[in-house]
Amino acid sequence: MQQQNQSNLQNQQAVFQTPPQVVTGKDLNYIKDMLSWNLLGMKKAHFMATQCQDPEVKATLEKACQMHENHYKQIIRHISSHQSTINQTQTNLQN
Repeated sequence: MQQQNQSNLQNQQAVFQTPPQVVTGKDLNYIKDMLSWNLLGMKKAHFMATQCQDPEVKATLEKACQMHENHYKQIIRHISSHQSTINQTQTNLQN
């Protein structure tokens, strides 16, 4: 059992304190997936809320919709805030 736990710890990846300068294709696909999951969650929660008659359940579904929308916007803001850094890095690499 102890040997298995040590093996699991060795297989875990290190957590980056700062994001890498390069976004790989795999990273980009994961970012797209995160955006899609949150957009779909937002749409589904909103649709279910419109179909719901119970005010308490409806409010909970709208809260879930808002949560997904906030996550979606937060990802977009994060990407946008780093876009100028990415553009500058690309310019430096081309020179």
